[in-house]
Formats: sequence, structure tokens, C-alpha cells
Amino acid sequence: MIGGGQLARMTHQAAIALGQTLRVLAVDPADPAAQVSPDVVLGSHTDFEALQRVATGATALTFDHEHVPTELLDKLVAAGVNVAPPPEALVHAQDKLLMRQRLSALNAPVPRFATIETADDAAAFAEQIGGPTVIKTVRGGYDGRGVLMADDAAEARDIAARYLGDGVPVMIEERVAMRRELSALVARSPFGQGAAWPVVETVQRNGICVEVIAPAPDLPATLGAAAQELGLRLAHELGVVGVLAVELFETIDGALLVNELAMRPHNSGHWTMDGSVTSQFEQHLRAVLDYPLGDTAARAPLTVMSNVLGAPEIPAMSVDERVHHLFGRMPEAKVHLYGKGERAGRKLGHVNIVGAPGQDLATIRERANRAAHWLSHAEWTDGWDGH
Repeated sequence: MIGGGQLARMTHQAAIALGQTLRVLAVDPADPAAQVSPDVVLGSHTDFEALQRVATGATALTFDHEHVPTELLDKLVAAGVNVAPPPEALVHAQDKLLMRQRLSALNAPVPRFATIETADDAAAFAEQIGGPTVIKTVRGGYDGRGVLMADDAAEARDIAARYLGDGVPVMIEERVAMRRELSALVARSPFGQGAAWPVVETVQRNGICVEVIAPAPDLPATLGAAAQELGLRLAHELGVVGVLAVELFETIDGALLVNELAMRPHNSGHWTMDGSVTSQFEQHLRAVLDYPLGDTAARAPLTVMSNVLGAPEIPAMSVDERVHHLFGRMPEAKVHLYGKGERAGRKLGHVNIVGAPGQDLATIRERANRAAHWLSHAEWTDGWDGH
């Protein structure tokens, strides 16, 4: 697996159960996956020799992130390496403009968009649609980075001018009037088998996913089925091997638009570790190894995942003690920590709460968010004192 982050760490946990060893290309021995894998190659994902070392003797080469240059992956494929997903698929998760163009050609629903060559192009697009816009870097942005909002044509021109002045390619699209964000998580094997999990609602704050509700509440069955079918169709059309997350906007008039694609395990699928028969990490391995895919059914009517994000100030209480107190108060909480140093806003882990019989959504959400806040801040949102 290229990349030593938390996705590789959790994929390694699934690999152990399947009798597999996950070799990791990591930048630092302290990276989350490098802490737990016995087979680590240190190096950069832009260094072809490092990619060769990690691929030597591997059954399949897959990804913790999408940032590996496709020209290097093409060389690995030419040398006989089984790259999954293949570079001709992965590029659509790297290049937002190419992704929009390809999805449009496939008649998949996407926001109106345009290429920006000059700042005036951005202003002209904003005037054409007559509403607010979003300017995005074509490559490299994630978790809200490289995404800026413009309320009018003048602001769109200014933002585009700054990016282009720095030599950064950008695109522009309409700002969607949406009800909420959804995620359709699917998997596809080389054999062509596909599987889809229940569609979930993702809650974003400052461009970062903070919460996932599975399944998405009050989602019409027809719309949920349409989202799953869209995910499976795109996986097939793009030639994806492994897990594909299709991040979606549900518009205020009840339509679906594709926002982003991720061709790897995804934050919106962390709930599957405890809330689904087959986790996204096991499924990703099944797919890239061309095993028959696992059952994606939910284990409970409701599961909520809440991200543990670093507090503005690191608490004096140790993480171990925080876990101790959490389990003392909320024994049903399923904690997944990534082995990262604490830093404000950093994804340190997540908590899953699988709903018990009779629990309503509001209760489950409150418990998941309270648990995650406690783990990051060492303070209870309801003021409870354990002593």
C-alpha cells in the first residue's frame, strides 16, 4: 500500500485476519501504518525507485492516497505490477477537471463547471450562472484545502487571479444549493463483481468530515438506490478495482450531483468497521486480491461515526486515561485511534456507536459526538464529572 497513514493502518488490521501481510510505503517510521506493519519501505510516493521496492514481489499494489504520479504507475504496470486501481482509473480521483469532464461524458450528474485559463474566465462563468461559485485547485486539494467560495463575479476573478498568479491550475463550478452531503461507497473486483453499502450522510465542518450517519436518515428508497447504482456504474465505467467513494450533493429539489471521487477506503466508510458485516478495509483487500466480495449489509438500523479531531490545546490528561474514562462511561463505544501526535484539527481517530434496539438517531449521534469530543478535549460536553 502506497502511503503510511491511518487508512493503511486500518487496512493492515483487515489484512491480518485474511492471512495477508501489508507492505507499506511510508515517509516516516512514526507514520500510523509504519507503527504496526512488519514490512515497511521508507520513501516518497514520487520516487520511482521507492515504488519499485515496495512493489517487488507484491501480489497487488494499492493506495492509502491518490497522489502517486500516474506516469510512474504506468511504468510499474509496464513492468508487470498489478496496480489496483489502475492508473487510468486513479487519475480521475487526482484531477478534478478531468473527473468532471469524464463524468459529463458518461452522463453522470455533476455541477455546472468550466476550465479557467484567465481570471476573466472565472468572472464570465460566474456571470453566466448568475450565482455563487466554487474555485478549486485541479489537483492536490482535500479536506477543504484548495477550495474557495466566491459570492460574485468580482470575487471569483480575484481568487482565480491569485491561484493563476502562483502557477496553480484551477477550475470553477457552481455552488450547489444542497440539502446535505451523501456518500455512496461501493467496491469492484477485477472479475467485475460489485457491492454497495447503504448510502450515508456526511456532516462537514470547515471542509472536514466530522460525522457520518449510516444509513442517511429520511433518504427516499428510490434516491438511495439511484446513488448506489450510480456508484456501481462509475466503478465499472472507470475501471476501478477496490473501494470507490462517490461523494454526492443531495440538492434541495431532491436530485443527486457528484462532488468528488476517492478510489481507496474513505472516511465516509469508517462506520463499516463496526456497523457492517464487511468493513470497507476488508472489502478493499478482497477486491484488489480478486476474492469474492463480502456482504455489505448493516448490522444495526443506525450507526454513527464521529471523527476525533485534535483540540485547540492538547489536554494534560493522557490519551490512555481518556480512553479509560470513556470506556467506564460508554462501554458500547468502539474506538479507533491512529497513533498520531495531537495537533489542532488533526484527524486522530474516530468513534463508532452502533445503535442499540430502541435508540433513536438523536441519542446515538449525541453519544458518538460526546465520545469523540471527550477523546480530543478531555472534557464532557454535558459537564459530567467522573469523580
